[in-house]
Amino acid sequence: MDTTTLETASRVSLDNLLDDLRTDADDGLSPDEAERRLRDEGPNELRSAPPMPLWRRILAQFQDPLIYLLLIAVAISTVAWWIEGAEGLPVDALVITLVVIANAVLGFIQESRAEQAVAALQAMTHPHATVVRGGQTTEITAGEVVRGDILLLSEGDSVAADGRLLQASALRVAEAALTGESAAVGKKPGTLDGEIPLGDRTNMVFSGTAVTQGTGRAVITATGMATQMGEVARLLDETERDDTPLEREIGFVGKMLGAIVVAIAVVVMVTVWLVSGVDTLDDAVTVLLLGVSLAVAAVPEGLPAILSVVLSIGVQKMARRDAIVKDLGSVETLGSASVICSDKTGTLTSNEMTVQEIRTLSGTASVTGVGYAPDGEVECGSEEQRFEDELVLMGGALSSNAELRETDGEWEVLGDPTEGAFLVAERKLGVHDRRDNRFTRLAEVPFTSDRKRMSTLQRDHDRDEVVLVTKGAPDVVLERCTSVLCGDDVVPLTDELRAQLSADIEEMSGQAMRTMGVALREVDAGDVPDDKGVADAERAEDLETELTYLGAVGMIDPAREEAADAVADAHRAGIRVIMITGDHPATALRIARDLGITDDDGRAVSGVELDRADDSTFAELARSVNVFARVAPEHKLRIVDALQADGQIVAMTGDGVNDAPALKSADIGVAMGITGTEVTKEAGSMVLRDDNFATIVAAVEQGRVIFDNIKKFLRYLLSSNMGEVLTVFFGVVLAGLIGLTEASGAAIVVPLLATQILWINLVTDSAPALALGVDPQTDDVMARRPRAIGERVIDLGMWGIIVFVGAVMAASTLLTMDLFLVGGLIPGSDDLTTARTAAFTTLVFAQLFNVFSARSPITSAFHGLGTNRWLLAAVAFGAVSQVAVVEIPLLQTAFGTASLDLRHWLIAIAMASGVLWAEEARKLINRARHRRRGREADKASKGW
Repeated sequence: MDTTTLETASRVSLDNLLDDLRTDADDGLSPDEAERRLRDEGPNELRSAPPMPLWRRILAQFQDPLIYLLLIAVAISTVAWWIEGAEGLPVDALVITLVVIANAVLGFIQESRAEQAVAALQAMTHPHATVVRGGQTTEITAGEVVRGDILLLSEGDSVAADGRLLQASALRVAEAALTGESAAVGKKPGTLDGEIPLGDRTNMVFSGTAVTQGTGRAVITATGMATQMGEVARLLDETERDDTPLEREIGFVGKMLGAIVVAIAVVVMVTVWLVSGVDTLDDAVTVLLLGVSLAVAAVPEGLPAILSVVLSIGVQKMARRDAIVKDLGSVETLGSASVICSDKTGTLTSNEMTVQEIRTLSGTASVTGVGYAPDGEVECGSEEQRFEDELVLMGGALSSNAELRETDGEWEVLGDPTEGAFLVAERKLGVHDRRDNRFTRLAEVPFTSDRKRMSTLQRDHDRDEVVLVTKGAPDVVLERCTSVLCGDDVVPLTDELRAQLSADIEEMSGQAMRTMGVALREVDAGDVPDDKGVADAERAEDLETELTYLGAVGMIDPAREEAADAVADAHRAGIRVIMITGDHPATALRIARDLGITDDDGRAVSGVELDRADDSTFAELARSVNVFARVAPEHKLRIVDALQADGQIVAMTGDGVNDAPALKSADIGVAMGITGTEVTKEAGSMVLRDDNFATIVAAVEQGRVIFDNIKKFLRYLLSSNMGEVLTVFFGVVLAGLIGLTEASGAAIVVPLLATQILWINLVTDSAPALALGVDPQTDDVMARRPRAIGERVIDLGMWGIIVFVGAVMAASTLLTMDLFLVGGLIPGSDDLTTARTAAFTTLVFAQLFNVFSARSPITSAFHGLGTNRWLLAAVAFGAVSQVAVVEIPLLQTAFGTASLDLRHWLIAIAMASGVLWAEEARKLINRARHRRRGREADKASKGW
């Protein structure tokens, strides 16, 4: 703003303000001018913390306890090299340093990819704003809003920037995020005088607040950090992001593993020191390197980066299936969902409302055709009935903000589908042109979820009078009527007629139709507001009385074809599906039965019943009833709380601004991407781009797959590292038994060198683990019950597999070494370097075999063996890399290896495969045990 400040924006006249902003109240800014302002003033965004410099991001890769251990190993190796005369290059120190750098580079790349994936997902959920530019209504991202834009506001919108109101109709805005005021604030145009506190600036709207009712039009006066929310942002200290439950679990595993490793390393070093006798500095260095090697062997250093990459890749897969998860940590909760509370309209149904019947006092008219294409006709029984039907459909169309458009032969409704249904039916009757020419809208009383009706004031040019047309829930509309249309006459609405009309409504509702009633009344010209809106709620209530009832329509919103299958999949996965809708109970119950949400004996509970229920009754209803109808948004919140108190993990859908509290309270808040308001999208942790219930179930399945894959690579990493720890531990303890001591001639000898252990971690811990993270579904994840939220990622059974696989790896590796060494239990003929190389190779290949076994704790590794090409590529890369480190002279020097002949290779690979066969035997026993338990359960259920 050039001359007007934030404080004076509410006090200057509108004409001066518009001149100051160089904009037009009707046409807004030109697109070129808006682009120039965006370029000069910057995007409409709050300033975030500056990005971490590249050098700090690189340095952060070295801030890890494992890296400290490796650097200690470098120091120890360098000291040993110097003490021994500093001949040649300090190979061990150089190799360890290169491994540290390579690990840092890999971690940096993985973190960068994860950040890019998250940034791409955040871009999908950026809030939008509707503005007028060059006289055209345009939807843009909130970040593109500039000073001088004309912003259009409607119920559910999040206000994109600070602005001064030009027009308002029953506009109310929730400003708690800015002012702390819990109640929504009524807004209206005008000029304020004097110093006005922020909360009392009723002619202004502010960035970050939410429209809870009505419509409005405002000129933007400030964007970005110049807004009132920007002023608040300047005062906020930067807060640390809390770890997700999954991250805390991984951290717990890391700490526990670290403690175990340190304990083992200390025990081994002390044991070796006491038993073998450390007489020289060289022996002391060897013992220290041994301790470091054990620590390096046990810690999966790539785990945090791999976890981030796997989660981000999985969330991108969800996004491709139209489910945008805003927080990576929500994936864990999504896979644990035990209850899905879903809206009906547009989520379980197609949201293409079609009028099927018109009920007036003269009878019933059938309307043919389905969908938004105006193909069909209205079958009226008489001229009197046709006149009534015309007024009903015209009234519904007049009390509507929807538009019916045809684009390339495809018809679509812009706005509320229920309102669009009137427009389609009106075209079928052929009266839409006459309605356009006859009536001019003067003002509007907006629909709200509390009022359950909408009214407009119209000038009837044929009769030269002003009429109020009301459309809404038939029972609500009928309550406010005192007369009824009969042909071209108006007759008093007697109790008998009221009962007849109510019976018509109940009959349509019983046929799974959504019903809407229409009424009107003549209004004095003096009751028309000057500001083109009806902002006074009491005044609106006075106008909507003594109405003349015209009739009601019955609409059908057919269930989505895929919804029934999705409900069945959810039930198979142990997930309960609850329908929560504002529709009539009979309508909701019919759709719920068609979809299998409830059986023929199930019932629908209304909001009135919920209001009457005490806490214990309410809890029982939430536990046992699957259909809730005619509910208010506050009921959703109470249902969520009751289910959570019962130990359920709840996913709740919503689209209206009043749904936001329930979405925030639910474990997984699911916002509708098409019909959902910006406020709801901000409150939800997931956004559906297609508003489809089947997408929720697909996202739950994908969440379970992602969590399964996390367990896969954890099982793989920890069991492989356990194999390294046990190999080094028992290799030292049993050195004399397997011939290591005799072959080396030294008091202290290790089965694997520190550089070899580092190589194993570098080759086997990264690519294969990442490949497991994107593994296709191995087990049927939707055939098991939801995971309890408190269940550990690594439970006792998984620890058992980790130890078992690690023990088999260690046994295979040490047995291979004993097989080739001159001494030991099985006398061989090779020197220590060759035997150690064979053992080293056995351990590497054992981990590569373990990749396939780790895909499932029950299913055979040979099931779907070729479905994961990334996994096959990672294993092939690991095998080729191992051949290189054994056969290339330069790498032989660096890693202390020697060339192997074909016999050595075949024996090493055969011994390594023992891990695969041992796991296949364990899985076979487990499957047999599960089948036996299943047969026993069947017998018990049949009473045998």
